[in-house]
Amino acid sequence: MRIIILGAGRVGESVAESLALEQNDITVIDPNADFVHTLEDRLELRGVVGDGVQPSVLRQAGADDADMLIAATASDESNLVACKVAHAVFNIPTTVARIRSADFKEKGPLLDKEGFAVDRVICPEDSVTRYIHQLIEYPEALQVVSFSQGRAYLVAVRVSEHSDLAGSTIGAFAERHPEVEMRIVAVYRLDFELTDAPDTVVRAGDEVFVIVDRDNVRHTLAVIAGQERAVRRVMIAGGGRVGLRLARSLANQYEVKLIERDRQRCEQLAHELHASALVLHGDVSDEELLTDENVGDMDLFLALTNDDEDNILASMLAKRLGARRVLALINRRAYADMMQGSTIDIAVSPAHAVIGELLADVRRGAVAAVHSLRRGTAEALEGVVHGDARTSKLVGKRIDQVKLPRGARMGAIVRGAKAECRVLMPHHDSVIEAGDHVIVFMAHKRMLRDVEKMFQVSATFM
Repeated sequence: MRIIILGAGRVGESVAESLALEQNDITVIDPNADFVHTLEDRLELRGVVGDGVQPSVLRQAGADDADMLIAATASDESNLVACKVAHAVFNIPTTVARIRSADFKEKGPLLDKEGFAVDRVICPEDSVTRYIHQLIEYPEALQVVSFSQGRAYLVAVRVSEHSDLAGSTIGAFAERHPEVEMRIVAVYRLDFELTDAPDTVVRAGDEVFVIVDRDNVRHTLAVIAGQERAVRRVMIAGGGRVGLRLARSLANQYEVKLIERDRQRCEQLAHELHASALVLHGDVSDEELLTDENVGDMDLFLALTNDDEDNILASMLAKRLGARRVLALINRRAYADMMQGSTIDIAVSPAHAVIGELLADVRRGAVAAVHSLRRGTAEALEGVVHGDARTSKLVGKRIDQVKLPRGARMGAIVRGAKAECRVLMPHHDSVIEAGDHVIVFMAHKRMLRDVEKMFQVSATFM
């Protein structure tokens, strides 16, 4: 696809990097020449220096032939106007806008074709908040994504020394737990992927990806993680956009403490949160403050400031002081990669959190959902099977007859109408039917195009 991205900041850079790796034709527009040239040197894309709201700049970037425009600048107003210009002047088929204001987040007349012509709204802060809410709901998980309107889940979990899976083969573990229909699709030891064969031995500390029916998520996590403990106490470091939004949503259900360095911002937070959360003025990396506020009793410590280094230091300190799980908001991808497998349990990037929401829009074929995993190196795709035995590569085929790329594997088949659909774990003799939703795990993004082709029907399909 030919995609124009407005803004070479953190969000624009992450989106450009992800989409460029999939061999899309990417052009990035930004008024900062240094940002543009840096991206051109690092990625296979074209850069244009200028204001992306100007039609002349968009034309220079190839808007006449573009398939999609992603407006990801820091200004809601610029993003909205750019989408309007892209639609009205160049008739670009799909427009995406990064918008923070709540007034523009709901689809309505302001965003339809007669308004600002925005097809999809993305907000990194909202995406991070949803991500953290899932981790609170499933506290043993490292990542939780859903498919088929929430019927099937793919969860990542780190195996503890108390887990029944630790020291066991995948096959033996499945035999001991026949009560749960689940499929382990990947096992990672540090950054090395192990085979998902039945004789693979899993160790404590390994990262496991498992697909399971919605009703069995909690039990599966408890069995693999080796423990189950609900979140009751949360400490948030940083009272910015994400910190405030999260504190507001959690305060009535959990015991919440929020630490903010800026005194004026503290007063504003205290006013907005009222008595539903305790707002503290201080440095998030102050060991004495964290100790006095009993960080060791916290079920979840969230470092959500705008400074990567502060978030890393605060998270590592909180973990050392006894916090059960810690999460650090990290914008720089290099930092996030370094923190995986460290004392920090979860590192999440705001920009990376929105990428999965864009992926389905740039896919070919019958793709219902796409989720980015392991910091963008792996993916899980939900494809819809169309056609018949004559026009489809999948209809009527047994699982062992489907030739997927090496490293890609079928995780589940979702079959039936929405209200009565079933999640089936595929076996070698399972037969794929028209209308099935098939969830495929891919260890590497380079497999994506080959997997997408599996869901395409021949030209004779009507």
